[in-house]
Amino acid sequence: MGGKIEHGGNLARARALFPHAPEPWIDLSTGINPNSYPHSPLPGNAFSRLPDPEDLGRLKEAAARSYGAPSAAHVAAGPGTQILLPIVARLLKNGGKAAILSPTYAEHARAARLAGYDVREVNDPERLLEADLAVTVNPNNPTGRIVPRPQLLELAARLREKGGLLVVDEAFQDASDSESVADAVDSGGLLVLRSFGKFYGMAGVRLGFAISHPGLIARIEDELGPWSVSGPALRIGSEALVDKEWKRAMRERLHRSAVRLDALFEQRGISVVGGTSLFRFVRHAEAQRIFHTLGQEGVFVRRFADRPEELRLGLPADDQWGRVETALAKFTC
Repeated sequence: MGGKIEHGGNLARARALFPHAPEPWIDLSTGINPNSYPHSPLPGNAFSRLPDPEDLGRLKEAAARSYGAPSAAHVAAGPGTQILLPIVARLLKNGGKAAILSPTYAEHARAARLAGYDVREVNDPERLLEADLAVTVNPNNPTGRIVPRPQLLELAARLREKGGLLVVDEAFQDASDSESVADAVDSGGLLVLRSFGKFYGMAGVRLGFAISHPGLIARIEDELGPWSVSGPALRIGSEALVDKEWKRAMRERLHRSAVRLDALFEQRGISVVGGTSLFRFVRHAEAQRIFHTLGQEGVFVRRFADRPEELRLGLPADDQWGRVETALAKFTC
């Protein structure tokens, strides 16, 4: 089964690796927007009352409009997409074969194994058809790879014919020019996952969505049970998801930041080969030296134990650019 999966955001690990690095740490090891959504003040009873079912209904309506789902009945809300993964993996109830388009977010494979699947990691989207449960992250984490919408819909249709399911994790779609397939879930054979916290810079709120045929959504909600989303998350999500102007402006801001970060790396002879506007993907023969150079300066980025030539970097906050530039200047090819 393997050991514990390593993820970004672990500053205790950063401190252990670089005990003499200056603090505060600049954590670029995740793909979370450093600019959090400026939500309205929460009502005084947001933490003292159980979440209201009517508020959940409003959140689902907002999510359906924002993500292009056919209706609120096609949306299940949960405390982060991480919690939804094992529930989704159990929907087919038959174990069998699972295929994950890789390299990608490792928790999809783990959830499928826990659900009893024989899991294979594949690098060709057509090989997803060899499985009963097929998963692709689109745009992909960490590479930014995009499988075009027409190909995804064709894969879903062919999987549907044999009783399978295509799961498309669109966690980073808000920060990408890729086309969502959330509007096409009513035909069956297709389930879309959407993450709230990454684009809205509020990962700690723990809010995520599954979008699929209402029959599958009802089964997911039965497993989640009542009050699966906190009262504060219901309020914040309902407000943010319908704020089209903030989303438009933020997409432009993140794009400018991504271009700026690419330029810093290219000045050091390091090419950025992929990513989204929330994270950049580097493949370089000296990736481990880049990782250590930045880490010694208190800048933590994501590396991959099984792919030592690859790094993923999130975006700095406005007040962090100077330190990032100074740290990167210490790397010489």
